[in-house]
Amino acid sequence: MTIQEPATARPAGRPRSEKAEKAIIDATLDLIAEGMGVAELSIEAIASRAGVGKTTIYRRWSNKEDLVADALATLKAPLPPLGGVSVRDDLIILLNAMREDAADARNRCVMNVAMNDADRYPRLLERFLKVAVEPRRQAVRDVIARGVATGELRPEVDVEMGLAILSGAMIWHTKWGPAGDLPEDLAERIVDHVLLGLATCPGAPAARPA
Repeated sequence: MTIQEPATARPAGRPRSEKAEKAIIDATLDLIAEGMGVAELSIEAIASRAGVGKTTIYRRWSNKEDLVADALATLKAPLPPLGGVSVRDDLIILLNAMREDAADARNRCVMNVAMNDADRYPRLLERFLKVAVEPRRQAVRDVIARGVATGELRPEVDVEMGLAILSGAMIWHTKWGPAGDLPEDLAERIVDHVLLGLATCPGAPAARPA
């Protein structure tokens, strides 16, 4: 999966191979999944696993941190389309995407191993947040702000606090909650509980079907 970023001038030479790029991304994720932290991970090891030369990697990524960040970003599914009809429905869609991202045990393992080194590699964290996390945060902000504008949510709602409460609740369940599969209706339950405090009228969210 190719990471989409603002268009920039491509350096002279052969166009990069999407097949080679996928092999590099897969090799990076495989090595991390095997327990190799960012500190131990090397361009040489990635190139060897991917079956490419180091120059092939450096044509796309100038350093290891950017490569790891982009590899981690591929673990995140594309943002789902929103209906735009109700705040409740769109928030459930966005939070359910978070739940599905966390449902894959291998992906969780890779993310945990890589993020353990984030303090030592601030560029890795900065790039990952920019590429993979911030678009999802902004989508939630936009839905909350829209709800304030349409009157579905109270006018004094703090958009950033709403984002923190919603995403924080999902992260708690995916990282620190009870072991086992995440409930299918987890996103719905979180959104309904949060909207009890944010909605114009307490109790406004429709009751979930039995």
